[in-house]
Amino acid sequence: MPTKVAYLGPEGTYAEKAAIAFVQLEKLSEPELIPCLGLHSVIEHTANKTCDLAVVPIENSVEGGVTASLDGLWRNKNLFIRRALILPIKHSLVGSGEIHEISEILSHPQALAQCSGWLNHHLPNALQLPTSSTAEAVRMVVGSRFRAAIASRSSSNLDGIRELAYPINDIAGNCTRFILLQRDRKNLGLKGSSSSLAFSLHDNSPGALLKALSCIADLGLNMSRIESRPSKRELGEYVFFIDVELPNEDCNSTEKLINKLKPLCEHLVDFGSYTSTYLD
Repeated sequence: MPTKVAYLGPEGTYAEKAAIAFVQLEKLSEPELIPCLGLHSVIEHTANKTCDLAVVPIENSVEGGVTASLDGLWRNKNLFIRRALILPIKHSLVGSGEIHEISEILSHPQALAQCSGWLNHHLPNALQLPTSSTAEAVRMVVGSRFRAAIASRSSSNLDGIRELAYPINDIAGNCTRFILLQRDRKNLGLKGSSSSLAFSLHDNSPGALLKALSCIADLGLNMSRIESRPSKRELGEYVFFIDVELPNEDCNSTEKLINKLKPLCEHLVDFGSYTSTYLD
């Protein structure tokens, strides 16, 4: 049976590049990449057993956490992180016309935000239009003289499309961390350099979050990321996502941390321990 891997489509997105890298890293036999429309669909395809694995972006070095992915993880607590990889992002402006003719720029909201400085300087009067993905933006500008898309450089290899400017991202070190999700703990590694958790507190009282974070420090662990998202139940109530570095890939530290956190939390989710790879 093929291993079905869901990712944010259509073909040609950064997510597809990440999915191909995950397939190679995991040495998956008979992989079948399934492009989906929207991150919600990517996660649901795996949560509902339509696909075996899902590839989603979790954070960008410029724009921070990807909220749709974070909300999807909290909503589907049966998903676990199998592996992570960091993908350098270098955006290109592509289109069918000339750069001085461009009056509309299309791309995924994250890509537009990551190139906002360049756009304001070089195309200040161009209307910025969000799309579901960078690849979808490219599809929508083919043949247009006044539209251009922000996408990967490989998009300029498509018929009717050429590169107008490269690179156009504001920060040279721009990169996105993608995670590979699966439905259960089966075949998850027993060791990993990072562990991801999410929790909500019993109440919004003074020092409640500090007590939770002190559990990490008490174990001598380093928290490499913290992100908050509204619980969507009431104003002022939040869910916290944290990543913790594991010295010597010691997953026993995660178990100790969970035991310390449990009495302080209303809900606590362990997404697992995993390794991270930087993709050149």
